[in-house]
Formats: sequence, structure tokens, C-alpha cells
Amino acid sequence: MSDASSTRNSTGQEGDNVPVFSVSEVSGLVKSTVESNFGHVRIRGEISGFKRAASGHLYFALKDENALIDGVCWRGTAGRLALNPEDGMEIIATGRITTYPGRSKYQVVVETMELAGEGALLKLLEDRKRKLAAEGLFDEALKKDLPFLPDVIGVVTSPTGSVIRDILHRLQDRFPRRVLVWPALVQGEGAAEQIANAIRGFNAFGANPDLPRPDLIIVARGGGALEDLWAFNEEVVIRAVAACDIPLISAVGHETDWTLIDLVSDLRAPTPTAAAEIAVPVRFDVMAQVADCGTRLIRAVQRTIETAGREVAALARGLPNLRRTVEDASQRLDDWDERLGNALKAGLRERRSRIPQRLPRPDRVLSDGKRRLDRGVEGLVRVTRSKITLNRHRLENQAKLLESVSYQRVLDRGFALITTPAGAPVTSVNDLTPGADVTIRLKDGEGAARVAGSGPARAKPKRVKASGGDSDDPQGSLL
Repeated sequence: MSDASSTRNSTGQEGDNVPVFSVSEVSGLVKSTVESNFGHVRIRGEISGFKRAASGHLYFALKDENALIDGVCWRGTAGRLALNPEDGMEIIATGRITTYPGRSKYQVVVETMELAGEGALLKLLEDRKRKLAAEGLFDEALKKDLPFLPDVIGVVTSPTGSVIRDILHRLQDRFPRRVLVWPALVQGEGAAEQIANAIRGFNAFGANPDLPRPDLIIVARGGGALEDLWAFNEEVVIRAVAACDIPLISAVGHETDWTLIDLVSDLRAPTPTAAAEIAVPVRFDVMAQVADCGTRLIRAVQRTIETAGREVAALARGLPNLRRTVEDASQRLDDWDERLGNALKAGLRERRSRIPQRLPRPDRVLSDGKRRLDRGVEGLVRVTRSKITLNRHRLENQAKLLESVSYQRVLDRGFALITTPAGAPVTSVNDLTPGADVTIRLKDGEGAARVAGSGPARAKPKRVKASGGDSDDPQGSLL
């Protein structure tokens, strides 16, 4: 049997010479065919759907007005890219086209990436400028004043270029200052991160005397094309400048070159040399100004002293003669002293003459007082005795009256007082209850009794002795 007879087509019929492949075989053939024909390509397009995975790989799509192709940039390559990809950026991607069997799709594996011409750069620059301006990073109110004469100046630039030499030379000519240079790339891959780290590093300096914190920062670079100056348009640099607490001068490119760092910095210098001129004044000019101010100050003080002297002299002429004033005052003082002494002596004589007429003799005062005291005592004794006699008579009359109305006198006439055990008097026969105990009081004593009955009595009750008797009932009977 031949090979053809051992194969079947997709409909299951025998004799078909078309071989049957597995899915993996077809995917592998397509992958090898695509990679062999598109092993190195350059594609121009706009980035869309950009995404950075947690693994560090970059996934996106390149599109134009008619088509779209997926793209991927592996983590190792992504760290070496010369730009930071983002949506809307038009680029030229260099790489190879391959397939992804897991999803039956093809994609370009990017090895390098660059912006597609100056027009794309300008568009990206304008878009980024509008975005950062909308966040308020370029507001004039946020800009800080530069110090008049900084003690320490920090410079962020390349240590091997002519820029740092121009800055140091101009500072030395104008006013020598201490300069701290933070070396950083100013162009190419990783330049933006190094510039941002240098600005943040200067801003984080503490009070270490060996490494003092700068009073002013200059970020400088020579001229170049837009692509050469692109690191100073990166967002990481702009945000680092906006967060810096130290006043910062941007000196990037020539006078006609503008970058985004010029908009966010506190002051833009047209050139690095101009930045050094702005940073410090001319030493001799300052010395001349100080000398001139000193001379003017001395003259002003002298004029003030002369004017004050003339004013004092004019005022002194209007004052009276001090010696004459003191002499007159001394003479008046002597006169007043003499008059005061004479007045005191005359007063004492007058008061001494009045003393014998007004003051009585002490023995007479004592005898008159004793007589008045004796008369007062005698009057007080008479009044007291009269009061006592009168009150005694009143008390005796009241006692007699009380005795005349006392119930004891009634008992003396043969009457009796009946009271309850509680001591309340019984005034009516209706208050008597058979069997109740009562007390009968006579003139010579009292005795206990019990009520045998109650109600109005016709017969005259017998008198009951207070105690004793021949009756069997020791208390007696009331009826």
C-alpha cells in the first residue's frame, strides 16, 4: 500500500495526497515561515493600548489609519529603551515579527524604539506641556526667589563637558563661591533619571558641614537638537524640579532652545554662562556698592549730628541762664527757710499761752468726777430698790389670785376630782364606761376606783374614803 493510501483528507475519503498536520505542526510552520521572512523589520505606527505588566514586559499595539499589529517588548529590552512609551506616541519600532501559537496571532517583538521624526516629538512635547500645566506645575506663584549671594551652589551637569568649566570660570571671575557638582548624563538613555536623582539628592542634603546643602541649584547643558535635549522634557525631571525646595536655575541649550524644565524652574537662563552670572553678583561691584553705602551712611550720620547740634544750640539760646536761675532759687529757699522757722516759733508761743486757760487742774477733774459718780450710784440704788418692791407686790397679788382659782380650794370644800389613768379629768357621766379604772382625788389624797355602771344617777353617791375600809373591794364604789 502506498503513502497516499495511508492518509485521509479532512472528509475522511481515501486516496487524497494532501498531508494531515496537527495544530502544533501548523503553528510551528507558520511561525518559522513568518520569522524567516520578517526576521528584521522597522515599523512606523502610533502606540495604542500600552500596558506595563507586573513582570516588566511591555504590551501594546502599533496602528495607522488602516491596520493594527500587536507588539511586545521583553523586560530586558524595555530597560534599555531610549524613551518611555505611552499611548498616542508615534514611533519607529525595530524588531522581528513572530507568531503566538497560543492565540493564533502574530506580533512584533520590539528590540529598539525611537520617535518618528521631529513632528512627533513636538506633538508629544505639546501634549505633555498641556498635561503638566493643567496640574499647576508651571504656575508663577510656585516660583521661589533666588538668594542674592548663595554660599553653596549645586550644579547638575556632565562633568566632562565644557559647560561645567564655563560655569566655574564665570563664578571665579564674578564672585568665588563653593560649588558642588553632581555628575549626570544630559543626553541619551537613563539621562532623565540621573538628572531627577541629582535634583532630589541636592534637596535631601542635611546640615553636614562637609557636605552642605546648596542655597541654589543650576541644571545646565549645552545646545543641541530637540532629540538631544529631550531628557529635560521628561516628566520625571519636571516633577523633581517642582518638588525641590531649593531655588533652581535651568540653563539648557542655547538662548533659542526651550524645554519643559525652563517652565517649571524658578528662573531660566539662556545659557549656562548666563546662569553663573545670574547666580552671583560681581564681587567688585558689591564691594563698590558697600563702600558707597558706607560713605553715604557716614555722611548721613554726620549731617544728622550737625543738624541735631544746631537744634540743641538753638534750644539752648531760648533757655534762661542756669546759674542765675539757681541763685534766685537758692535765695527764695533761704527766705522760705527763715520765714518757716519764725512761723514755727510764733505758733509754739501762741499755743503755749493757750494751754493754761483751757486745761483744768487734774485734782479738780478727779473730785468732780467722783461726786458725779457717787450721785449716779445713789440714784441707781434707789431705782433698783423701787423696782424690786414693786415687782414683789405684783408677784404676791398674782399668787393670791392663782390660789383663789385653784381647784384645791374646791377639794377643800368637799368636792372630788375624777381623772382617767392617763390623768385626763372626767367631766361628764357619759365619759364613764362600766369596768373602767379611774382615780378619785380628794383634799387629803387620792385613790383608785372602778366604774360599776354608767348613766344618770338619782341617788346621791356615797363618799368613798381614799384608802382602807371594811369592804371587800379595796377600791370602793362610786354609786
